[in-house]
Amino acid sequence: MTLEEFQQSIREGIPVELPVPQPYDPQINHAPKRKDILTREEKQLAVRNALRYFDPRHHAVLAPEFAEELEKYGRIYMYRFRPAYEMHARNIREYPHKSLQAAAIMGMIQNNLDKAVAQHPHELITYGGNGAVFQNWAQYRLTMKYLSEMTDEQTLVLYSGHPMGLFPSHREAPRVVVTNGMVIPNYSKPDDWERFNSLGVSQYGQMTAGSFMYIGPQGIVHGTTITVLNAGRKIAKHGESLAGKLFVTAGLGGMSGAQPKAGNIAGCVSITAEINPKATQTRYEQKWVDEVIEDLDLLMERVKKAKADKEVVSIAYQGNVVDLWERLAESDISVELGSDQTSLHNPWAGGYYPVGQTFEESKRMMAEEPELFKEKVQATLRRHVAAINKCVARFGTYFFDYGNAFLLESSRAGADILKPNGDFKYPSYVQDIMGPMCFDYGFGPFRWVCTSGKPEDLAKTDALAAEVLEKLALEAPQEIQQQMHDNIRWIKAAGENQLVVGSQARILYADAVGRIRIAEAFNRAIAEGYLSAPVVLGRDHHDVSGTDSPYRETSNIYDGSKFTADMAIQNVIGDSFRGATWVSIHNGGGVGWGEVINGGFGMVLDGSKEADLRLKNMLFWDVNNGISRRSWARNEGAVFAIKRAMQENPALKVTLPYLADDQLIESLF
Repeated sequence: MTLEEFQQSIREGIPVELPVPQPYDPQINHAPKRKDILTREEKQLAVRNALRYFDPRHHAVLAPEFAEELEKYGRIYMYRFRPAYEMHARNIREYPHKSLQAAAIMGMIQNNLDKAVAQHPHELITYGGNGAVFQNWAQYRLTMKYLSEMTDEQTLVLYSGHPMGLFPSHREAPRVVVTNGMVIPNYSKPDDWERFNSLGVSQYGQMTAGSFMYIGPQGIVHGTTITVLNAGRKIAKHGESLAGKLFVTAGLGGMSGAQPKAGNIAGCVSITAEINPKATQTRYEQKWVDEVIEDLDLLMERVKKAKADKEVVSIAYQGNVVDLWERLAESDISVELGSDQTSLHNPWAGGYYPVGQTFEESKRMMAEEPELFKEKVQATLRRHVAAINKCVARFGTYFFDYGNAFLLESSRAGADILKPNGDFKYPSYVQDIMGPMCFDYGFGPFRWVCTSGKPEDLAKTDALAAEVLEKLALEAPQEIQQQMHDNIRWIKAAGENQLVVGSQARILYADAVGRIRIAEAFNRAIAEGYLSAPVVLGRDHHDVSGTDSPYRETSNIYDGSKFTADMAIQNVIGDSFRGATWVSIHNGGGVGWGEVINGGFGMVLDGSKEADLRLKNMLFWDVNNGISRRSWARNEGAVFAIKRAMQENPALKVTLPYLADDQLIESLF
């Protein structure tokens, strides 16, 4: 397809004449069939809802087609309308546009649906089994058309993937405002999501999928690397490295695919179990995992040798993680670190698979016998936890929940996962590592994308970021020196670690000062022509301020407020009037529908003075909103960090907590 044809297809939006039906591609990793949850009347409503996008003269053809999709897949994806062009991020100048900011957003959307990036690209799902960019292809086409027409004095409004329309606004307003899954709280159970999504009225945007900020598994590699490095520091007896130590986990799909790469960067031996052969093969072909082994006997011998030789190697076990843990629990192979990153926020619809069945058998049962599938998943979780408990007892394994709702769903399944007081036996990695070591000090997953698509631009941004961090490290207080040096080490090796999948993107952990200084350096480089095109800034929602999630991001908040979501809502509102190019707020995320509220942003740097003002204003708020909340919860690191922020900017005045005497309080009750 020529560039002119591509641009014409974008401008056309939903075609006037029906395109030829697209063949179902068995080579693509497809979403599992969703449960049959709608009544007859609701199915009729779902088809009526889908037909709203099309001229009535096409309804006689499309109605039975959409009804068949609903019966066959549990959703109406509108496969016929999947574009004929290749789906990947292009140079920003190739998109038809009236607003350069809108063109950048188009590139981000296409990257999230790139088959090299997305978990189920033809179902518009980026990662996590249900993290959707749009509900159907009509929404994609109409959104891209609106973006191609948008000026810098309009804002596009997206309701759970549905483009409500372009509205008059102004140059400093966001170009796009996204909401996903914002249902009434009493209708936020997993089956509610299944019903609303089947009806075509709501969707699960995960965290960065529905806000167009997913950058492939690299997006979590750095955070996973930091987590594994610091977990290693927690178990080190004499300050030794992770050399020769074993890290066991599960999941090679979307976000979880980062684990073996992170294990290699951290310098350990890792085994990551994965039940889906296509997911395993994808990560192997992308060189994100070094070896694939299906036979447990062979795997045990290979791991013994790797540990003895202190190899740095990542191994994928093609099979069920429970079989792996049970075998290790009976072996003489010491497991030093353990975790899990299966999509247990989505346990009944493809996020976790029962032991003792093939992948295909499980998918059939999931759709046709959902109650039996649920029983088997919960039985598997009980076995999973029992095997982990054995390894902890035998080897002193340090096991941590990696924020995927493993502890929560295991407790609901009746696994032996609770202490006598009702707390979990094992910590969330945020409680032990990311919260006190990073989030409380303002360090979180800052990321950027070079819209030129040129690797040389990405290399230049890496060098600029490293230069900024090295200068900041010279003046940084002792409390954050470890974070600074971990990030300098990371960014200097980023190019060598072959982290790019899809767009030319990078991530590192930085505080407000670091983010602002790096962004300023990028904006100057664009203005001076050193970088050939604008840069998009963003972050994972898994950050200091963006997410209220009691079992993950805010699990180290102990003042009773971790079940509130004021911070995430304030964050996205504040970003929207301080200069973000687009903002998003979602129900759901890595721990499940109804368990979290999370928000994100995107910001386009174009080298202008206006962009320089926006980045300073917005990034300062985006971080310090969360530090303020954490300091009010009496988190020691956050109190230090917000006092430092107030010294740097006298316009910031934050309410600080007075600390009560423990003996006084304990004497009262």
